[in-house]
Amino acid sequence: MTSFAEKSGIHDAAREAALAHTAGLIDASGLELVRFVWCDVHGVLRSKTLVASAAADAMRDGVGLVSTLLLKDTSDRTAFKVFEPGGAAELPGFEFASNVMLLADPTSFKQLPWTQSTGWLRAQPYMQDGTPVELDTRRVLQRALERLAAAGYGLKCGLEVEFHIYKIEDRQAQLDPEQAAWPGLPPRVSMVHPGYNLLADGWYDMAEEPMRIVQRTAQALGLPLLSLEIELGPSQVEAVFNATDALTAADNMVLFRNAVKQALLRAGYHATFMCRPPFPNIMSSGWHLHQSLVDLKTGANAFKR
Repeated sequence: MTSFAEKSGIHDAAREAALAHTAGLIDASGLELVRFVWCDVHGVLRSKTLVASAAADAMRDGVGLVSTLLLKDTSDRTAFKVFEPGGAAELPGFEFASNVMLLADPTSFKQLPWTQSTGWLRAQPYMQDGTPVELDTRRVLQRALERLAAAGYGLKCGLEVEFHIYKIEDRQAQLDPEQAAWPGLPPRVSMVHPGYNLLADGWYDMAEEPMRIVQRTAQALGLPLLSLEIELGPSQVEAVFNATDALTAADNMVLFRNAVKQALLRAGYHATFMCRPPFPNIMSSGWHLHQSLVDLKTGANAFKR
């Protein structure tokens, strides 16, 4: 019987070998759960968590995902009226919130370092007929890189990521069912360093506990972390990564942001990658996205004079 991965045209002998290798790792590691994770149009990771014994079949036959997750605004409300006649006329295949299918890349497997017995796989959505979902953000980048490659070039990127870390002091209001709202209330937080002293070693020492969590999480996931730094803003920090090809850099950024937020939260910290947290006298966060074009034939930097 033809699997959904075969129907989608992505399954070959190499993928089957990678799938068998990953299934073996899942079994040998004694994992109980595997998260099939996909990055939405706003950079938020969504996942379905399967029991470990179901992972191999899911890598072949896909995991169903409601298609409205591709149509959300930043408040997580569906932006298209998919249940009304003509509401999804410009989006064939999305009518009435029909499912898309997630297919995971077996070579993306990670064992999560901040939780027990849990694996992680990066996935991308496909329509039910096996065609790729072109609204998928990773697919958009892949298509752009294909056009660039047709012109003879590759893109290399180096990430410098600014973000804020806060210590959670009180989550009562955030988790109080009487105050549940859309969006909900934030926790009460305090800073991990007072800021206004760029690269101050004393401020780094003050913030070392959460910074160590960032370091250990990134390295345990195999991310090419180079340095951790105290930024100018209050409670603002920066992580610097070695340069990679553009698709790997994008994958690394998505994984890093999600992993850091989850690992820090378990230790009582809140990490935010929003540009400007809602506090007075704060410094906005951005990033330095170092870019260079690479000649695919020679490997030379096309930006170099």
